[in-house]
Amino acid sequence: MTSPRSLPRSLKIAVQMDPLAPVNINADSTFRIMEEAQARGHSLFYYTPDHLAFQEGRVTARGWPVTVRREEGNHFTAGDMQEVDLSDYDVVWLRQDPPFDMGYITTTHILDLIHPETLVVNDPFWVRNYPEKLLVLRFPDLTPPTAIARDLATIKSFKEKHGDIILKPLYGNGGAGVFRLDENDRNLSSLHELFTGFSREPLIVQKFLPAVSKGDKRIILVDGDPVGAINRVPQAGETRSNMHVGGRPEKIGLTDRDREICDAIGPLLREKGQVFVGIDVIGDYLTEINLTSPTGIQELERFDGTNAAEAIWVAIEGRVG
Repeated sequence: MTSPRSLPRSLKIAVQMDPLAPVNINADSTFRIMEEAQARGHSLFYYTPDHLAFQEGRVTARGWPVTVRREEGNHFTAGDMQEVDLSDYDVVWLRQDPPFDMGYITTTHILDLIHPETLVVNDPFWVRNYPEKLLVLRFPDLTPPTAIARDLATIKSFKEKHGDIILKPLYGNGGAGVFRLDENDRNLSSLHELFTGFSREPLIVQKFLPAVSKGDKRIILVDGDPVGAINRVPQAGETRSNMHVGGRPEKIGLTDRDREICDAIGPLLREKGQVFVGIDVIGDYLTEINLTSPTGIQELERFDGTNAAEAIWVAIEGRVG
């Protein structure tokens, strides 16, 4: 951790996140962000998304003043539950995990009402309008062949053209529901029936990239600039490299192609108030731009000594200042 930067005053920080008690303090990015904020002299308040509310012109949350510490099993102390007006805070963090459903989207609409007078990170308007698997569509030269459709005939046509494909829910996360369908697979119609039977959302299909066997690179960008990367290597026999499903993080650097991708997308991220972003790169291709609740900063700090949490707070303090 670093020493607090010289600021005219301590900032009041509210963190909207999933329950704090079960987090893995050695991997969770939100915990590391909170730890760094506290080290810089800022005060913390924590609440879960179900305790966010709009009440007669006010945006409120019921939660707890909190302090955090790096002690497994004893990693935070919470004060008494209280209701606060979020417009009284300097910064509100939008950090709950997907799924990116209507509950998630509703929180972005409510937080829109206090931003930017209270700085909401990442900017909720653009989090809502730039879901991770959709923002990449603005950069077709950087991405593998991709289709988004609910219509089975369209998806079949894509598979006939590209042969070996990845099929996944458009708004999924953590590697859940991701299928590889190679040239010999006969399950596309059944999977389509399964997905469309419980969801009205489209599916996303991409050409399979064999380079994933060497890893799926997570690059961390702060205010549009890359600060480092980790590689996530899938288990033997597994297509998915997400750490939620057993992907192994390892040290890796940035290539010229990685920097080319970051240079292409960075200005848009900066313009739209996306302070903390994690992008996924397989081989030479950008596959996702994660705005909602990116991870990876603790692994980056362990491998490279790069304190991304510090860079994040420097960017936020500059905006608030």
